Amino acid sequence: MFGRIGIWQVVLIVAVFIILFGYKKMPEIGRSLGHSLRNFRKSVSEGEEIDITGLKKNEKKDDDPAAKQ
Repeated sequence: MFGRIGIWQVVLIVAVFIILFGYKKMPEIGRSLGHSLRNFRKSVSEGEEIDITGLKKNEKKDDDPAAKQ
């Protein structure tokens, strides 16, 4: 069903994007998409651990100040 995309399908997709976002927004959208893909590839290749505590690297874990009140 989605095996091959021809030149007319690509032209149609580009035309719809130009109609929706306007000609002047297209470079900005492309640039942000490129940055997003670059950051995604970088994060996948580095394999850093995800910090779910919400603390920064040099920040100590103290009691919750809201709980003291």
